[in-house]
Amino acid sequence: MNPEYNKLFEPFTFPSGVTIENRVLMAPMTTNSAFENGMITTDEHNYYLRRATGLGAVITSCAQVMENGKFAGSFSAASDNRIESLSKLASTIQSTGSKAILQLFHVGRMGTSSTLRGEQPVSASAIPALRESAETPRALSSDEVHELVRAFGEATRRAIQAGFDGVELHGANTYLIQQFFSPHSNRREDYWGGTLEKRMNFPLAVVKEAKNAIKKYSDKPFILGYRISPEEMENPGITLEHTVQLLDKLKDQELDYIHVSVGDMKQSSMRDKGIEKPIIQLIQEKIGNKIPIIGVGLIQTPNDAMSALDLGIPLVAIGRELIVEPDWIKKIKEGKEQSIRVEIDPTDKTDLMIPDEMWEYISSRPGWVPIATKIS
Repeated sequence: MNPEYNKLFEPFTFPSGVTIENRVLMAPMTTNSAFENGMITTDEHNYYLRRATGLGAVITSCAQVMENGKFAGSFSAASDNRIESLSKLASTIQSTGSKAILQLFHVGRMGTSSTLRGEQPVSASAIPALRESAETPRALSSDEVHELVRAFGEATRRAIQAGFDGVELHGANTYLIQQFFSPHSNRREDYWGGTLEKRMNFPLAVVKEAKNAIKKYSDKPFILGYRISPEEMENPGITLEHTVQLLDKLKDQELDYIHVSVGDMKQSSMRDKGIEKPIIQLIQEKIGNKIPIIGVGLIQTPNDAMSALDLGIPLVAIGRELIVEPDWIKKIKEGKEQSIRVEIDPTDKTDLMIPDEMWEYISSRPGWVPIATKIS
């Protein structure tokens, strides 16, 4: 192995006490491939098995905590009869030596009534997303919000009982936790909204509920992470200053990490062009001494990963590049980084173990991952 990359292979111990073998994780990416009832398919097991070997940990695709919080093809952690299915996925990942982290979410206003069998999507307020064909959600009652908080705790319990090594609370990418924090989607005037401080109440309540479940049900160290999107382009929308204030609260919640979801690890603020530093670096400087940060976003080469670590960030997550090159970490460890694939060749589909639904998704988003020739 090239000694320049030694730091990528240093072990890391989370605040909870869980140790991973190196600094590289698989980022959560939906495969769109679960059964309609949220149970995990053989194709998905093969997909994760093909990519997990050699990584410090795998963060799975998101699993809904309530059945009205799903999108087509998402996993379910919404009932006890899904524990066995989840357990098989945890075992698949752990069989490679990697830790398994289940991402928990609720789709909120990003859902559709067709996927929810005619049920109207729900959110903090009855404000549709700014996207084509977005449906107007139904605002949750205060009792329903409390029920949702409990659902995140119950899903955490199921992850523990399924044998996962941790959970990641999905507070990013426009889903429900973010919707409660956002001034665009949250127009409430009660305990759950109205001011920045009140918009923090839902994410903080979810964190507390997950922590309580871990304390009650886990008999060994268990990872608790939180994923954020630092900004929104909507007006009103989440600003970097809003996020800094939320992070100031989260850093004292005994979390194991903050996973900063940006499209490009090097990107600066979308809203404030006067900020030149990468957002991930700014977050590392503000709270990185209190809580580990995971950097993600267009990390394609080992040099990209090293650039993130050079900012002081202790962990990196690889997403789309692992779709293209499942042997990314293995090739670096063996000193074969020059042979890392940088684009998908459709003739490699069988080797890549990409489920059909995910293959279709990739083909419908030109440029999302580099493709050698058009997928047919």
